[in-house]
Parts: sequence; structure tokens; C-alpha cells
Amino acid sequence: MNFRIRADDLLPLSLNEPDASAAALQNIAIILNTRQGTCPFFRDFGLTQEHVSIPVNVAMTLLVSEIKEAIELFEPRARVLEISFEGDADRPEYLVHIVEVEINA
Repeated sequence: MNFRIRADDLLPLSLNEPDASAAALQNIAIILNTRQGTCPFFRDFGLTQEHVSIPVNVAMTLLVSEIKEAIELFEPRARVLEISFEGDADRPEYLVHIVEVEINA
């Protein structure tokens, strides 16, 4: 089953989520919103901030590969189908990551 996850849609977290698909989607949302290096004892989790303060077209290229690798590494139940970005007219430097995944739960 395919799902779309926006980085700015933080769902209410449910610890010990019984539904495998919902748990995988929750994990992906956490990956997209976690700065690498901020999780004690798990410093590689999340996304680096290498895309901050660089041109948007370069940042998007970096983010596509980084998001794909992070999801493959930290959420093996999901397969990334597409990664897109949505801008904000009022803040052109702000990108929202939108990830479409297939859950193999």
C-alpha cells in the first residue's frame, strides 16, 4: 500500500503502535524531522543539515539521496517511491519534503 508523508505533518506519536503500517509511517515522519546527531546513543539517526544555507536546487538534490538512504537504513519495511518538495511562497528558502512510500509490513 502506498502512502504520502509530509515532513511538516507531525502525527501524534503512539508508543508501541500495534499496526505495522502506522508504525512504519510514524518512524518515517520521525526520520524526516530529526536532525542527525541529536539522538543520544544513536547519532547517525535522522538527516544531516548539509542542505541548510545552500541554493535550493542543490539542497533538493542532496536531500533526495539522503532521505532515500535514511529510510532504507532506519525503516526497512518501507520502499521509497518518490520524493518531492513543496515550497512556501512567503518563504522561498523553506522546503517541505514529501515522501511517497510503499509499506511492506
